Amino acid sequence: MQKTGQPTINDVARIAGVSKKTVSRVINNSPLLNGDTRQRVEKVIAEIGYIPNPQARALALRRNYLIGLVHDNPNAQTVMNVQRGMLEALQGTEFELVVRPLNRGAQSMMDDLRHFLERQRLFGVLLMPPISENDSIAKLCDEIGCRYVRMGSALLDEEARMVASNDREAVRGAVAFLIEQGHRRIGLVAGPHGFRSAKERRAGFEEALREAGIPLQRSLIADGDYTFESGLVAAERLLELTPRPTAIFSSSDTMAAGVMHAARQRGLEIPDDLSLIGFDDTPVAAHVWPPLTTVRWPSVSMGRSAALKLITALDDDPTAVEEPSLFLSTLVRRGSVAAPRE
Repeated sequence: MQKTGQPTINDVARIAGVSKKTVSRVINNSPLLNGDTRQRVEKVIAEIGYIPNPQARALALRRNYLIGLVHDNPNAQTVMNVQRGMLEALQGTEFELVVRPLNRGAQSMMDDLRHFLERQRLFGVLLMPPISENDSIAKLCDEIGCRYVRMGSALLDEEARMVASNDREAVRGAVAFLIEQGHRRIGLVAGPHGFRSAKERRAGFEEALREAGIPLQRSLIADGDYTFESGLVAAERLLELTPRPTAIFSSSDTMAAGVMHAARQRGLEIPDDLSLIGFDDTPVAAHVWPPLTTVRWPSVSMGRSAALKLITALDDDPTAVEEPSLFLSTLVRRGSVAAPRE
């Protein structure tokens, strides 16, 4: 076959005196390069007129330049935040994002996921919680040969394959803040059973009470499923208690909005009659009245880091700076917390 004379990635690497992986990093705007190397490679690319061919490279790797986002999460805003972070990381690269919802309760879930991964021939995939908490799914990705990163509220895998937050510690600090304000009768709207995030947040709640010497009362814990409706129902049960709680920690902002609604239906003012803290720091937290004190979950940063872990997974440069695996959630103090009335 006659050569077309079109420059290849091998030509760029040879002239610039770097590896093909380094050239790939430059093409994909990887943050793992120093400025001098990037400029040298970019200069060679411009001089010889090299144009990346993602189709040819995909054939060579037997992978498409597609990054998957797999989720079964009832919080649409969280999914959007993760997607935003991933798109920020992929901007200006050859990679595109494919989003695939799953039903973790369906008997066909594993078959559905296998079919999706094999059909799309993904370069890599981010598994969101609670899907990410299933070790069988991680094993399936390994079996197929699809690199993955798991997202969660605690470390579930080796750091190269994880982006995790410190939910337990963050909630412990948030509830400690309520205790500092003088609250002793504090309710919990817990997350859904089977979610690691719900388990970690409840553990943080219980640890804060234990450290303050406050007995844990099961009557002050109501289950929710991260939806507005479940927060409303949980709050109705908690606020019917005598005496009722003077403060409530909600395991999500969406459920906290339901708590606010239930409180107002009873003529209770926030924070005068009831203090309230949520979790996530979704837009609703700043838009309700009063603005909601909440724990900011760094979902955008986690999505961005996960995508960068995936697209640089083939790099073996020992001098490269690794993407972080642990992201700290922080308390955002707004107007929904005050000292309890005497």
